Amino acid sequence: MPDLIAIDGPAGDAFVELIVSSWNAGDAIAPVDPRLPEGPRQAVIEALRPTVLVRLGADGSVERKRLRGGSPVVDGDALVVATSGTSGAPKAVVHTHASVAASARATSAELAVDPASDRWLACLPLAHIGGLSVVLRALVTDTPLTVHPTFDAVAVVEAATTGGATLVSLVTRALNQVPAELFRTVLIGGAAPPDELPSNVIPTYGMTETGSGVVYGRRILDGCEITLVDDHGHRIDPPGGEAGVIHVRGPMLFRGYRDGPSPFVDGGWFPTGDLGRWRSDGSLAVEGRAADVIVSGGEKVWPGPIEVLLSERPDVVEAAVIGRPDPDWGHRVVAVIVPSDPSNPPTLDDLRAEVTARLPAWCAPKELVLQTDPLPRTALGKLRRTALD
Repeated sequence: MPDLIAIDGPAGDAFVELIVSSWNAGDAIAPVDPRLPEGPRQAVIEALRPTVLVRLGADGSVERKRLRGGSPVVDGDALVVATSGTSGAPKAVVHTHASVAASARATSAELAVDPASDRWLACLPLAHIGGLSVVLRALVTDTPLTVHPTFDAVAVVEAATTGGATLVSLVTRALNQVPAELFRTVLIGGAAPPDELPSNVIPTYGMTETGSGVVYGRRILDGCEITLVDDHGHRIDPPGGEAGVIHVRGPMLFRGYRDGPSPFVDGGWFPTGDLGRWRSDGSLAVEGRAADVIVSGGEKVWPGPIEVLLSERPDVVEAAVIGRPDPDWGHRVVAVIVPSDPSNPPTLDDLRAEVTARLPAWCAPKELVLQTDPLPRTALGKLRRTALD
């Protein structure tokens, strides 16, 4: 049976070469985010269940270890990606070579990518589909590629001005630090984009399960189908003002999760959990997550684990975490705190230090709201998060 090779290390040429060599050997790869603290990192590895772990050192060292308890993949599998390392229960999304190729070719066709004149720049984390898909498009279509270990505005500008990069994928905060006109095309995803964008910046909608974006601007990629379903399970045909859950179908969809029942419903549709509505011209407007997840700077932030950490502090009676619109981050993480002593409440720096010691840095709140009234809850004691927005 083919191995699943977990790659734990910085983005770069060695990472890409390991993808290629693993695929050539008939194996699949699974990226692990090297920025994660040890606890969340182990949770991701447990969800991925790799058979081999390869650690890439910043000094060029390579450590390969076969793991006990791992599960092989099946022939045709190319990629397993964890949807989140901070929710406490990350899902492992399985993509095949066919779905990877379908996503890469559909995107390349939509953007009119020419391997003879274009070059992709990958500067987002490769543990997430937004960054990894840039590498996969380049490999599938044999388009030149530059890979940066992390986002650095100066390095991105140099890649465009002297390195020949013409195509890049960014999140809102990164876009705000880079002159978009340096590139032929800039893709932006990860959160609600600014209302006004340069003409060469294309907002995208997609997720790990769709292999990357499937809606570019107001266009659905060729080969992809989207429908909206209301609360009663009825299809909403365009144009229509009613919001519904977005369902996706197409060759770029994942095969399934490593664990659990099939995520697909009748007809091969995948319910995304996102809400959308049809505009008057028949294009799709994405309303956002139906759940409580906050997307900040391209990272998914789950309120639950943060709330648990903050509620453990002796100077905190209750804690809630919500997202509020932000021009840089898409949404910023906001902590709503009921302090034990209103005359001596915790500071924002206190809370940020508490969170970053246990969770990834992007989970740390960027705003603190203090209140003396108890947090709003239902009759069963469940937090009414929407009442805090």
